[in-house]
Amino acid sequence: MNPIRLIVGLGNPGREYETTRHNAGFWWVDALAREENLGFKSEARFHGQAVRGQLHGHEVWLLKPQTFMNLSGRAVAAMAQFYKITPAEILVVHDELDLQPGIARLKTGGGHGGHNGLKDIIAQLGTKDFWRLRLGIGHPGDRAEVSNYVLNDPRREERELIEAAMQQAQHIAHLVIDGKIEAAMLKLHSK
Repeated sequence: MNPIRLIVGLGNPGREYETTRHNAGFWWVDALAREENLGFKSEARFHGQAVRGQLHGHEVWLLKPQTFMNLSGRAVAAMAQFYKITPAEILVVHDELDLQPGIARLKTGGGHGGHNGLKDIIAQLGTKDFWRLRLGIGHPGDRAEVSNYVLNDPRREERELIEAAMQQAQHIAHLVIDGKIEAAMLKLHSK
């Protein structure tokens, strides 16, 4: 399997969204950058904040689109085209309504499940075949409540569960970056 060359954290820009459930992808990529002592810089041509680093022997880009969630694909496609990164070399980290807080899962392909960030990335890349790290945030129980739910902060106990799952996912990041995604899944999904 291909090593991962681009890791995209999804979220909304701006202080008012920083701690909301929808920004779980940003939280994870920020944590990875901190661990590797990498600092994000604004990259206008990629519609986001980006940094390149040597992670586990591979050159990897980290990207946080600053376009708002429903236009995330614009940033992903711009960077992928510029650096000739294939969808199979992309990992998108995002909040996942269908998983409970405390659960993180890897998968490739599949639909967008109503996630506007994924929907736009699929449209811009023209394929569903990229990797996803899904960070469970739970579901409000009513579809009409989803928008309000994802744009609000998790309760303290939810936040702690989300952070624990994010940490488990940090521990398998080296396997993912190496392209050893089956091994990463085994380790993460057996938690």
